[in-house]
Amino acid sequence: MKTYGGFRSIAYVLKKSWEVGGLRAMWKAMRTPNACKTCALGMGGQLGGMVNEVGTFPEFCKKSVQAMAADMQGAITPAFFEKYSIAQLSSMSPRELEQCGRLTFPVIAGPLDLHYQPISWEEALTKAGTHQKEAAPERSMYYCSGRSSNEAGFLFQLVARVHGSNNVNNCSYYCHQASGVGLKSVVGTGTATVTLEDLASSDFLFLIGCNPSSNHPRLLKSIVDLRRRGGKVVVINPLREAGLCSFKVPSDVRSLLFGSKISDAYVQPHIGGDSALMLGMLKWLIENNGIDTNFVQQFAQGFGDVESHAKETSWDWIEVQSGVNRTEIEQIARMYSESSSAIFCWAMGITHVRGGVDAVRMIANVAIARGMLGKNGAGLLPLRGHSNVQGMGTIGVVPNLSAEMERSIEDALGIELADRVESSHGGDTMACMEAAFEKTIDFGLCLGGNLLGSNPDTSFAMNALSNVPFMAYLSTTLNQGHFLGRGVETIIFPVRARDEESQLTTQESMFSYVRRSSGGTPRFEGTRSEVDVIVQLAERGIGGIDWAQFNDFQSIRALIATCVNGFDPDHEHHLPNRHYHKPMFNTKSKKVQAHRVEINRPLPCEENQLRMMTIRSEGQFNTVVYEEEDLYRKQKRRDIIMINKDDAKKMELHENDSVLVRGDGGELRSLVRFVDIAKGNCAMYYPEANILLSHEVDRESRTPHFKGAVITIE
Repeated sequence: MKTYGGFRSIAYVLKKSWEVGGLRAMWKAMRTPNACKTCALGMGGQLGGMVNEVGTFPEFCKKSVQAMAADMQGAITPAFFEKYSIAQLSSMSPRELEQCGRLTFPVIAGPLDLHYQPISWEEALTKAGTHQKEAAPERSMYYCSGRSSNEAGFLFQLVARVHGSNNVNNCSYYCHQASGVGLKSVVGTGTATVTLEDLASSDFLFLIGCNPSSNHPRLLKSIVDLRRRGGKVVVINPLREAGLCSFKVPSDVRSLLFGSKISDAYVQPHIGGDSALMLGMLKWLIENNGIDTNFVQQFAQGFGDVESHAKETSWDWIEVQSGVNRTEIEQIARMYSESSSAIFCWAMGITHVRGGVDAVRMIANVAIARGMLGKNGAGLLPLRGHSNVQGMGTIGVVPNLSAEMERSIEDALGIELADRVESSHGGDTMACMEAAFEKTIDFGLCLGGNLLGSNPDTSFAMNALSNVPFMAYLSTTLNQGHFLGRGVETIIFPVRARDEESQLTTQESMFSYVRRSSGGTPRFEGTRSEVDVIVQLAERGIGGIDWAQFNDFQSIRALIATCVNGFDPDHEHHLPNRHYHKPMFNTKSKKVQAHRVEINRPLPCEENQLRMMTIRSEGQFNTVVYEEEDLYRKQKRRDIIMINKDDAKKMELHENDSVLVRGDGGELRSLVRFVDIAKGNCAMYYPEANILLSHEVDRESRTPHFKGAVITIE
């Protein structure tokens, strides 16, 4: 494997900087005291841009530069929408739409329109506000991405509640909801149990079903530091990722010049085989006196059932279901048994499979077995994507508010939310999509994101959103949702990026650290703050309270502080009672809860079939595609299916053969590419491959199965 990162990444940064005004302009933008716009690892804030939560500088990556460059690109003009029809824009790729430029004026499209047309702010706000007012609360839906601020997100869900709707959700239902549900059942809170400082004192790291070299590049610096002090890293991933084998960290001179080994062991299970693999590790620990009996007896509940499960399960079964041989499982279990402080990291390779919540619980069981919870340098760390997706959950952008938050809002504003909300149970993301498909949604409001592109079963999603009489999107740039996810009538409101806000905003990292972004000068005339748009829509369509007071963002933070325990409206801070450095947990018994789970077996495949997982590329962030090239996987196009060479041989396929890939949701023409992936499995790019999937969801987390579906190759 070649070593990636390094000077290539630096050259890319220089290239993107040149495209938007030069290195000085990019440096100035990156150094402003604003939180990073991409992943939730945590960078920026009042310590300054390119500084992490513990004050380390320089901290940045290609992802943050890509997002900044997108916000610094030129503006779309009215002539653009005159030139390009909705049909033409619908056929553009995610990358092409992203690079069209910044939105700077509202546009509207009606049922018979062939083009989007400019509309004045006043007319757009009045029209959207009227539709919101006329729509029954139970026939309204509110969707929020994780890129917005806490202030905008809190106000967004408050508008929905006052309107009377609990159909409030955020993008975590399509990514890490299984992590939150699983962790809450284990430790009593649904967030990471560790801080960034814990990574600096850990001696062992599991990377399970994740690819931080592409999706959380700055984590690689912590990994390099861990290995330098003698620690070990185990990667568990069906696809061998070059960046998880070796990497050149640009901000570390030694790594930049000579490269750094990332993984000490690389295990490739079946897609969905991780739980069986974890059970095998438990079995080896039990058979080799590797259990911390003192911890499980004093500080854990339910571990006896887990232990019995491991003992009664045969090694043959574990090998077949995991796709990993016993020798490899024993090797990583032995390595783990020699560690003193281990952190378990995972992402959507765990949460996107059938039984994703139980997969999280199985990871926790392995941590509990050796007492890797409730002490420094050890614990559980879901690697979250969007920079504020965890914050959205914290501030109530969820289908149903907690009773405590509801009471706090009622007391502060002097209203009765229970009297307003007609439906006691709100719809999560897929429930709202299903309601739209059944034509029981009349009004949809999306705060950022790309709801259409985030959905599995693309044909279903297109049909669902096209049934909605009125859709409104608050966006900075164009995406496929604006065209393939149009309602009967659709308005796009152009909003500001967080470093353009006129007032300070806050965001929460994956370590439960609330950062403060100072905002800055708007790059374009015509854009407005997300908060301003939400206030204007509420004044026109909801009423009921003095919405104008929230034009002062500090008043929103003050209200959040009454609703969220430990939220400080005036300083950056960690939210309390989420990190466990002592074996006292937020469960009723104050003990950590182990869970015996029924392990979901990877779906069986017949002739010409493989299990497929959707993946993101190195040049991509969530649904946003910045570059067609996937540098680390040596791919220059996205219409491909990546398979094992031995599987291809059985199917009599050759590299670059054109094949028709069929799934439960549809079909897609793709080119065959050979990669090092576990036999019987394949990978395709998200969101393009979403068209193949069904919209079936996990029973507990309601997260769709983006990974593990069986596809047929013709």
